[in-house]
Amino acid sequence: MTLFEKHSRRNFFALAAGGALFAQSPREIVKRDMIVRSARPEDLEMPLTGFADYITPIEHFFVRTHVYVPKVDLNDWRLKVDGEVANSLTLTMEDLRRMPAVELVAVTECAGNGRAFFDPAVPGLQWSTGSVGNGRWRGVRLADVLKRAGIKPSAVDVLFDGADVPIGTMQDFRRSITAKKALDPNTLLAYEMNGETLPVKHGFPLRVIPSGWASDSWVKWVTSITVLDKEADGFWMKNAYRKPDGAVAPGSTVPPEKMKPVTSLHVKSVIASPGDGATVAPGKPVMISGVAWSGDAGPVTSVQVSVDNGRNWRLANLHSNQFSEFGWRQWEFPWTPPLEGSYYTITARASDASGNTQPLAEEWNPSGYGWNVASRVGVNVGVAPPGGVMVEAYPTGSTSFKSSCGSCHGMDVIDQQHLTAAQWDREITKMTNWGAQVKPDDRATFLDFLVKNFGPRK
Repeated sequence: MTLFEKHSRRNFFALAAGGALFAQSPREIVKRDMIVRSARPEDLEMPLTGFADYITPIEHFFVRTHVYVPKVDLNDWRLKVDGEVANSLTLTMEDLRRMPAVELVAVTECAGNGRAFFDPAVPGLQWSTGSVGNGRWRGVRLADVLKRAGIKPSAVDVLFDGADVPIGTMQDFRRSITAKKALDPNTLLAYEMNGETLPVKHGFPLRVIPSGWASDSWVKWVTSITVLDKEADGFWMKNAYRKPDGAVAPGSTVPPEKMKPVTSLHVKSVIASPGDGATVAPGKPVMISGVAWSGDAGPVTSVQVSVDNGRNWRLANLHSNQFSEFGWRQWEFPWTPPLEGSYYTITARASDASGNTQPLAEEWNPSGYGWNVASRVGVNVGVAPPGGVMVEAYPTGSTSFKSSCGSCHGMDVIDQQHLTAAQWDREITKMTNWGAQVKPDDRATFLDFLVKNFGPRK
């Protein structure tokens, strides 16, 4: 019996005993073997081993939070729907559960997944491959809720707010999706994940599931839905999660008004095994494996693999029982490395139903969003990898620095970044705008500290 089947079986009996109890009691989740990108607020990345699962277990599912996780009492929780609707609604969870339920498999991926690979470096959490997961989501269609409220033809955007509370003077995290996406039958308001009540860290009691879009639009802990007759103009839509509509010069800055909101995911693959730098035996079969996914452009239709740095390509084997519009597909490619003492670059690139194929080189953007360059790993054949590299001791900042910059997050967020002086200067400005208390006399000292200790990669 699989983990999903066990949870489904347990939840069936819980519902039989009392449906309300099921919805009010999310299981306490202990995250296992995660990469900590930030201890507070908590941001956890799934390791490469997580791609071995088709449905990502909740224990391994990545966590992205801008603020601290709120506590929601379902007895007091209500979902309010207003704005460009004929009838404003106030719904309980029981009201939602009485509506027709829908279940689908969909990938949610942080817009910044892969940010660590951009060169030159960009600010932000340095996600590598694992701020993504493939979940089984169950809930109601957002379109059914909006139609029940009588959504008007004037609707342009649909704005979501949650129970989360901003830190300090940070702006409230509110994101919108287009009315067209909101009315898509694959956009849900989910109250279950992988066959159980939506966990607290993943949005209990209700989360937006705009299948195919990046996770910045997957608003958690939803309490209100507002239908707008114009594009949403709040901070998190006009100043954040935006990228240029085309290539820009690496290292350049682009004002927010010259960019557009991050929306659909692009076709992408990850090589999960063998790992980068692994050593394999000559003449013995190796199974190259990974996953691939896409967004609104349609599901993944093929994955090609090259073991000679892109000179020749062959089709990988896609798991035939995993064909879904928004879920990922696992793939495998058998290979026997022939020569001892050789070094091979393995590359994988996926294509989707619209004919899009992963690029072989990055298209740089200042926030590090949407990395989908063909996945590469290097392997040694019969040769041990070089020894580890000595890492310098972590520098100690001033008391003033820690109190100013550590009030919202830990030093782990800073430690992973490798920015230029100009980039760090902009980060200080951004953080002071978000509420960090930086005295004017300290700014130059802070900047010098950041550049010396967390400057560009050597």
